[in-house]
Amino acid sequence: MRDLLYLKDDQIKDFIEQIFYAYRETYSDPKKILKKYSFGSAHHRAIHLIEKYVGITISGLLSKLKITKQSLNRVLRDLIKNDVIVIKKSEIDSRQRQIFLKEKGKKLFEEIFFEQKKRIYNALKKSDSDSVIKFKNVLGKIINE
Repeated sequence: MRDLLYLKDDQIKDFIEQIFYAYRETYSDPKKILKKYSFGSAHHRAIHLIEKYVGITISGLLSKLKITKQSLNRVLRDLIKNDVIVIKKSEIDSRQRQIFLKEKGKKLFEEIFFEQKKRIYNALKKSDSDSVIKFKNVLGKIINE
C-alpha cells in the first residue's frame, strides 16, 4: 500500500493502460450483437444511457455523452429507423423531447447487458467487498463524481 502513496509516472501509465484494456474488453463483448444491427459503440453508449435514465432529454443525453449534436442526431436516426427508440415531447415542457427505448430496444439492451454482465460479475465475484468498494470510489474520482 505504501508504494501507492508515491505513484510514479510509469505506475500511472500502467494504470491508464489497465483502464483502457478493461474498457476494451467490456465493450468488445457485445460487438457481435451490435454488428447484427449495423450499430457501433456510439449506439451502444446511447442505448445504455437511454435505458438507465428513462425519458432522458436529448440535451441530457448530449451532456452525458459529451458529443456533438450532429453525432447524436446520426445515432438517434439509426436507432429510430431500426425501431429501437421513440422520441416524444415532454408532458412537462413541450420544448423538450424525451427518449425512450421501445420493446426492441429493451431486448437489445438486455442482450448486450447480459454479455457485459458476465465479465463484470466474474471480476467482482473474485474480489473481496472492500476492494470492490474502494475500486468504485477510485472510479468515481476519475470521472469527477
